[in-house]
Amino acid sequence: METSSRVRVATYVLRAALGSMYLAHSVVLKIATFGFAGTAQFFVSIGLPAFVAYVTIAAEVVGGILILAGIRVSAVSLTLVPILIGATVVHAPNGWVFNSAGGGWEYPVFLIAMSMVLAVLAWPASPQTRSAVNVAL
Repeated sequence: METSSRVRVATYVLRAALGSMYLAHSVVLKIATFGFAGTAQFFVSIGLPAFVAYVTIAAEVVGGILILAGIRVSAVSLTLVPILIGATVVHAPNGWVFNSAGGGWEYPVFLIAMSMVLAVLAWPASPQTRSAVNVAL
């Protein structure tokens, strides 16, 4: 398999994994497990206004769907990074491992890295660049 094909396949796999993760994390954890009110209550308990919880849920759901659909993947991936930075700050005092009490910081940091890699891989190249490297991003 030539390099351009491997890049396309890797981009697709990362897009599917990351888009699914954003969607599931919001729907399963924040909505189904804690509920809208419970998530908002958690945000308030850490000093954030309740509306930030709803913005976060919406951003993760819409972002996950857009990434899965392949729509504006680079922009969406980068737009979700500030949410992950916030999660990192919130979970940092709990230690590194995410399964520690209150969750650790390694999971959001890993997701920041993967979101940035996806943004670079999916960045819309100019037609000249695409033809030069034979990669359709």
